[in-house]
Amino acid sequence: MVSWIISRLVVLIFGTLYPAYYSYKAVKSKDIKEYVKWMMYWIIFALFTTAETFTDIFLCWFPFYYELKIAFVAWLLSPYTKGSSLLYRKFVHPTLSSKEKEIDDCLVQAKDRSYDALVHFGKRGLNVAATAAVMAASKGQGALSERLRSFSMQDLSTIRGDSSSTVPPSVTVRTSSKQSQPKPSRSASEGTGSSGTA
Repeated sequence: MVSWIISRLVVLIFGTLYPAYYSYKAVKSKDIKEYVKWMMYWIIFALFTTAETFTDIFLCWFPFYYELKIAFVAWLLSPYTKGSSLLYRKFVHPTLSSKEKEIDDCLVQAKDRSYDALVHFGKRGLNVAATAAVMAASKGQGALSERLRSFSMQDLSTIRGDSSSTVPPSVTVRTSSKQSQPKPSRSASEGTGSSGTA
């Protein structure tokens, strides 16, 4: 466990931060030789990081595995061994030069496929979202109409501000309609009728 922590710190500080600072200095000074040196380093370091992802899973049990990683990073950076330059010139550059066309074709195909997949999944996502929105709107409309139907006359008059009377409005409406248009009784109508004829 201690070896792993030390290994991670060395790779982080000396394998990443130190070269990043010197890459910054190379950019600032615009020294082509330094550019090339640090670009070769970053290409090798990217390959190392990729390989490290798998070797950490399968080879971490190997004795002195983490110490070997520390030694490898030191070898890559050392101005005496020039490890990154050596690996780049002997192995990486010839391999990439011979496979460059195939790699470029694969990248173009991957880009096209990823774009097509993105458009396809984007359309599906929009369809799902539209369907969900329509369903939510239809359920919401039904819930709204049910809610409106569930209001009593008292609730509606409270909303309008007619809640000044203590008698429920439905009762008030009935009594006021009876009071405003009283039905004449038979005896009264008969009395009016007989007095009108006499």
